[in-house]
Amino acid sequence: MKAPHYPFLDLKIINAPYMHEIEEAVRNVVTSGRYIGGEECERLEEALKVQTGAPYAVGVSNGLDALRLILRAWVDRGDLKKGDEVVVASNTYIASILAIIDAGLRPILAPVDMSTLNLDTARLEESLTPRTRVVMPVHLYGRACWDNQLKEFVEKNQLLVIEDNAQGIGARTTTSGLMGTHVTGGLGHAGAFSFYPTKNIGAVGDAGAIVTHDGDLAARVRALSNYGSDRRYHNIYLGGNCRLDPVQAAVLNVKLKDVDLVGEQRRVIARIYDEMICHKDIEKPILGGEDMVWHQYVVRSQRRDELREYLSAAGVATDVHYATPPHQQPCMTGVDYVAVSDALLQAEAIGGSVLSLPISACTSETDAREIAAIINQFQ
Repeated sequence: MKAPHYPFLDLKIINAPYMHEIEEAVRNVVTSGRYIGGEECERLEEALKVQTGAPYAVGVSNGLDALRLILRAWVDRGDLKKGDEVVVASNTYIASILAIIDAGLRPILAPVDMSTLNLDTARLEESLTPRTRVVMPVHLYGRACWDNQLKEFVEKNQLLVIEDNAQGIGARTTTSGLMGTHVTGGLGHAGAFSFYPTKNIGAVGDAGAIVTHDGDLAARVRALSNYGSDRRYHNIYLGGNCRLDPVQAAVLNVKLKDVDLVGEQRRVIARIYDEMICHKDIEKPILGGEDMVWHQYVVRSQRRDELREYLSAAGVATDVHYATPPHQQPCMTGVDYVAVSDALLQAEAIGGSVLSLPISACTSETDAREIAAIINQFQ
């Protein structure tokens, strides 16, 4: 098959500028003789603390485990009980839901703000029941899901906040977080990161992390991720093996320093799309400032499949994030969850209309202009 003229994402291109440093960093890990934990993992944790303003960070195996470990630690500590409810947007990626269910908690699939595709913070009261204990804002597509309404809601109802920051690293908010910070991941009580290779800052395999303002929570997560052990051969929890690989940490230490640069590069491409795309059948996302790091640039169209086929024929690669919402996944059959009002209909409408355009370092400003012109010729 002929490669597209405008690729959606090519990780070889993304990592090429870093290859010399990556090779050296990986070589240092291998020659050190220490392959579990160590200096590179500690360096990454320190960098994440600086980046988010949260005083504690723990590297873990992936983004899903980051979510799982935070919720599990809250359950083990007694902050949550089995059956307690977690409010999350109905159109999130399935990982958010899997973590909630894995902890024995009940997902409340909440309404979506159709202008931002994030949790509708104006409708949070609709999700509140006597068993509601947690809100999980998901910074979907790299747009910060945080404002005064969300902050006031959780403070008024004394709820815990776990941020799914898998797609939002580097995004900033004008509304301060619960502890005064303004960077996603550090806004709530705990934040979960994914460094899957396709993320804005990606490893060369699976990797993740948690950040928190709660030292006890961080210690519990670290123990749970290491067989439940607080020290060698002393297991205080029924834990697992969810440790961060130091090779992945070494790669991330090379790339994390450019988190703000990557976000700004993507904002440049988003502004070009916003200025140039003009088509009656295509709805563009709302342009944001530093609250948006554009993990994906997602347009909506009722003719999505036709549009995608047209763009493919024109050499423009696209993707769909995500065609099937969580409640329609086969694994959700028989799962105990609550859907609020029109939340499921919203998720289905989003899944049937979203289309992600190229917006990585693979896409030049000239590419973006040409892609916009191709889109405007769609008939």
